[in-house]
Amino acid sequence: MFEVKNLTIVQNDKTIIENLSFTLNKEDKLAIIGEEGNGKSTLIKTLLGICEYATYTGSIISHGYTIGYLEQSLESEHFGKSVFAYLFESKNAYYEKITLFYKYIETLQLKEEILNQKLGTLSGGEKVKVGILKLLLLEVDIFFLDEPTNDLDIETLEWLEEFICHTEKPILYVSHDETLLSHTANRILHLEQVKHKTECRHTLLHIDYDTYVTNRLRGLEKQTQLAHSEAREYKKQEDKLKKVMQKVEHEQNTISRSNPHGAKLLKKKMHTLKSQEKKLDRKELTEVPDVEENIHLHFENVALPKTKTILKLELSKLMIEEHALAKDIRLEIVGNEHICIVGKNGVGKSTLLSKIYETLKERQDIKVGYMPQDYSLVLGHFIMVLDYLCDGEIDKTTARMYLGNLNFTREEMTGKIENLSNGSKAKLILLKLVLSKCNVLVLDEPTRNVSPLSNPIIRKSLREFSGCIISVSHDRKYILEVCDTLYTLTMEGLKK
Repeated sequence: MFEVKNLTIVQNDKTIIENLSFTLNKEDKLAIIGEEGNGKSTLIKTLLGICEYATYTGSIISHGYTIGYLEQSLESEHFGKSVFAYLFESKNAYYEKITLFYKYIETLQLKEEILNQKLGTLSGGEKVKVGILKLLLLEVDIFFLDEPTNDLDIETLEWLEEFICHTEKPILYVSHDETLLSHTANRILHLEQVKHKTECRHTLLHIDYDTYVTNRLRGLEKQTQLAHSEAREYKKQEDKLKKVMQKVEHEQNTISRSNPHGAKLLKKKMHTLKSQEKKLDRKELTEVPDVEENIHLHFENVALPKTKTILKLELSKLMIEEHALAKDIRLEIVGNEHICIVGKNGVGKSTLLSKIYETLKERQDIKVGYMPQDYSLVLGHFIMVLDYLCDGEIDKTTARMYLGNLNFTREEMTGKIENLSNGSKAKLILLKLVLSKCNVLVLDEPTRNVSPLSNPIIRKSLREFSGCIISVSHDRKYILEVCDTLYTLTMEGLKK
């Protein structure tokens, strides 16, 4: 249904994808994975013919099939439109699609009143749902989805999994949600930048995600062990041969001229040894696998008494502008609890988390770090990456070392924040929290934009964090592995 032949993509004079070929057929669920900045979104935009910052060679053939594209985030140029105007060109178009509309608006748990709201006033999850709804109403042949899970509540995530699994229409998608990948992908395209990010590489397999990750780790481990074993055996043979050659050379230097037969035998033996040396030099050894290095992120131990009251919040109403989202909210957090707040899209989770941060940030007895859903709230005052990290205590050399641990390139380290991918911005904010030695973290979707290959490391670092975590997340692995207390926000308040 959709063909790609010998596709090579170049961005800023750097090849990010080389000689990629694949065919997307009925029932294919092709998941694109890889670290931030490896070209996942660029690939999708190139396939759609809408990438303005990269060039390509090769063939992209859609065979006349229509493609529906869900962007990573809705363009802000649409924010002034009503949801109705975004979904439908006219009332006639609405009436033509009315049956489908009500079917999917119920499925996506969107209220009809949302049609009159401006797109810009919706929560992050509601924006994603509206984007998905638009694709469903278009009744396209193929879906291209760039981070469709971002900000979605758990119920909608589970519906999306079911939809991806059961639709016959091919889907090419980027996702950082490991649970969704495990449940849906039947093909994997892994984009990598190896040799210190100087060369690109891709792996394309007809395989599910869990099997791919397991086989990859086993394969890398086996190859590494074999490479080390061969290297040890090679060194052993090399040392043994050198000793014999040194002995023969010594005998050649000391043999009497009156023993020409012995000298001839030694010369013949040395010739044989040198032939063995040449064969040894030409021997091809298994190489240690060249893969992208894992990121390193670790929070230092911070002091926080287990009986210390971190938060005692009581809100009669949770408001956004003039609109009441929830009421009777009571939340008490003590010591180094790791709590997570879940709930349906639009119920006010991010609004509540922002109020919690505003309540805590001026406290002198704790040090609070904040990661908002909108990264610009903390990054917007800075232009350069190093300016954001460096203060009186952190110098540029130290900052570069930590950025290197997160696999930032030299260009990214010394460049502008606006040029970073969302995943790299997320890592940058998390790094700032590490360097600031906060003992209370207020985190809104901390794993949202980070690759599925780096997310386990970030979850581990947060799980081992000795301070308090107050978070909002829809990441089911994060909830399971990091959090010890779970609250659900509803219109009636918080419930354990």
